[in-house]
Order: sequence, then structure tokens, then C-alpha cells
Amino acid sequence: MSLRLFPRRWARAPFSRGVSTQHRLVRASFLSDDVPPMGIYETLYAFKDSFGKFMGEQGTHPWSQGFPLTTPLDKFGGPELPSSVEVTPDDRFYPKAWGHPLLREAVANYYNEHYNCNIAPENVMIFAGGRPGIFSVLGFLKKHVQVRISNAEWPAYLDIMTSLNTEWSVVPCTKENGFHPPNSAYFDRTHLNAKTHLLPIISNPGNPTGHTRCGAELEELVQMAEEEKNGILLDEAYEMFHSPAVSAIQYVKDLDNSNVFLAGACTKGLQCPGIRIGWMIASKRNIETLANFSSFGMGGVSHPSQLYAVKLFEPTRTRMARQAVEKHYNWQRERYGEAFQKMGLKVHTGNGGFYHWLELPEGLNCVELNRRLFKRGAAILEGPGCDMARPHAKDSNYVSPYINFFRFSFGPLLPESFDSDIQIMSEVLAEYTRDVAAGVA
Repeated sequence: MSLRLFPRRWARAPFSRGVSTQHRLVRASFLSDDVPPMGIYETLYAFKDSFGKFMGEQGTHPWSQGFPLTTPLDKFGGPELPSSVEVTPDDRFYPKAWGHPLLREAVANYYNEHYNCNIAPENVMIFAGGRPGIFSVLGFLKKHVQVRISNAEWPAYLDIMTSLNTEWSVVPCTKENGFHPPNSAYFDRTHLNAKTHLLPIISNPGNPTGHTRCGAELEELVQMAEEEKNGILLDEAYEMFHSPAVSAIQYVKDLDNSNVFLAGACTKGLQCPGIRIGWMIASKRNIETLANFSSFGMGGVSHPSQLYAVKLFEPTRTRMARQAVEKHYNWQRERYGEAFQKMGLKVHTGNGGFYHWLELPEGLNCVELNRRLFKRGAAILEGPGCDMARPHAKDSNYVSPYINFFRFSFGPLLPESFDSDIQIMSEVLAEYTRDVAAGVA
């Protein structure tokens, strides 16, 4: 059987989608040719081509999607979500480059209450979502700073690092180390010269694996990050999706004398991806640099969105949200994991996030699995999309170590979809297994 890592759909010219043949470009673009959509979006486009609907519409199963339920988690006492926000004439002025004072204060107060720290609003910078903050930090790294990143991470990191010409090296993430690289691997200075500084990027809890650093392990990681020539960018988007909720801020000893960057957002735990509000916590000096960039590169963030986020951070509400998110997604993680094991998938998931990191039986691969799932209105994120060592151009000759792995998201799934989700996956997997055994797949 001939196996391509990336389907031919991924080789499309980046400007071809949605452009009329009557207006197709004939001159070479002034823009880079190496700007493909993030892998998750490629899956969405391929799904639409195959199934005839956009993922998320009625009759589809959004297992590839990285968003939470945007309705109250009633089963576990989750709070209501605000239905509106008042906008005054003052709110129609330009926003401040570093963020609305009320929101910066609300974010700082949230961390101080729940993680026994003492950060100031000046340690907080507001962005239009989590990824613009990550993009901005990496965009202004000095040349002698090298990024370290796990082999299996969130697909957008690869796109961001490639577009910014970031220097990075990959830390092995394998079955042998439980898809949980040791802290020391991120700060190993073997073969480095004296001038090189290190900035690990780690999603915690991890995307796609769900593995989480907490307690003594997280404390050790932060201690390493605060040492000379070290820093860290911890993406804490899934902070609430762990028992208990977890943030590295509780272990930072001297934030204002460090290169520790903590990214957060309203996207996951606060259940509002559509308002596009995120933040970066860092030293006051680094926040000033990011704010200076915002003054010419972003122009600040929408006032109405920031004011909506202030409502989300009402203290009683966040206490309810943290409890409900933790309980709801622990329940979902456990029951989907048990069902996947019963159908013959190997579950390599940690105890955080809202994804399962799954391994197919020998002889099966995630690209073909997805092709078959499309026909049933479902899709998963193929493992190679999370491979930080792959060529950005998605070279079909490259063989990823994750070709028989995939990420399943239970984040957006309603509790009542469980039976149909498991039925579809088990039927498609059984049919695929039979076809492989018969030599027709």
C-alpha cells in the first residue's frame, strides 16, 4: 500500500480557494508563497469538499475542532453566559494599546485569588485572542534566543515559527517518554554555544496530548525557566481543564526579573472563543515592549469584547466556571477514553485538556481514517498536523512518526451526542480494519 503523509488537497495554491477563474492572479504575488492554512483549517476545507457541509453545521460531528461548549454546563452547575454588553460613547474611542484598565485589573485579580500570587495589572497585556499574543512574543525575540518545543504540539506553533523565521529545535515526544518530555530536555545545553538563550514553548495542559505539568514538576520547570539564559512561554489556554486548575504563575518567584510568558484566553475555560480576547502575563518591561508593538501594529483590542470579558471575570462567576469546567470535562474525558479502549484504540492521553491522543491499530493510518470519517459527517485532526518537525510545505515524501495517531476533540460535544459519536467511530474503524485485513484498503 502506498502511503502519503499529506493528501494532495494540501498542495493547493494558497490563493486558489474562493477566487473566480475569471480573476485568477497572473502576476507573481508580492506575498510569501509559504502561507498555507493551519492544518485544522485544511481538515475543514477537505471535509466541506467531501461531505458538502461546513463542519459544525447540523448533522456533522466536530471531533477535529478545538473549541468548548458555548452554553452553560448545567449538569455541573456552570454559570450563565452574559447575553449582552453595554457600549457607551467612550467605548467607541480608540482602545488603549495594552488593554482596557478594567480587564487588566480583572485578569490580575483572578490569578491573585486562585493562584496565591501578587501580579499587577501592569503585568498583563490584552490581545485579540491567545495566538496574537504568542505571535507577538515570538515576533520580537532577539536573534540569540532559540525556541525548544515538543515534537507533538498545537499545529499553529509551526505556522507561527515558520512565518517569523524563528530558530527552534524539537524535543522528542514519543511513546517511550509517555508523550511527556522531561523538563530537563527543554533546557539541555549540549552542543549550544555560550551566547544562546533558551525559550521553551509548552502548552499546559498539552494540546494534543492532554499531558499536564503540575505540582512539583511544574515548580521545577518554572525554576529552570527563571535561571540565567532561560525563559519560557507557557500556553495555558486549557488551565481550567485539569483537577485542579493549573497555572505556572503560582511558582514564579520574580516575574519582573524573568522572561516567563504565560498566555491565557477567554476561549476555552470561559467558553467564549468568539469574543477573541486573550492576554499575556510577563514582566512589566516585556509588557511595555508588547504594548509599544500594539501602538503601531495592532491598535489595541475591541472595547466591547474587552467589556464582555470583564463580565466573564466576575469573581463569583469564575469560581462556578472553574468547578463546572473541571467536572464536566473530566467526565467526558473518562467516558470517551473508556469507549475508545474498548474499540481497540490505544489511549495515550494525559489528565488535562479536552482532547484524546489516540493510536490506531497496526496497518491503519489517520489520513485514510479521516477520509472514511468524512463520508459519515465526522473528522479528526490527523497526527502529522501536530508534528513540529515536519516540513512546513507538507512534503508528501516526509514520513511523520504520528501517521497512525490522531487527536479527537470532545470539547464542543454535547453530552447527548456520546452514543452516536461512539457508534460512528466504532463502525468506521471496524470497516477500515476489515478492509486492511482483506487487502482492499
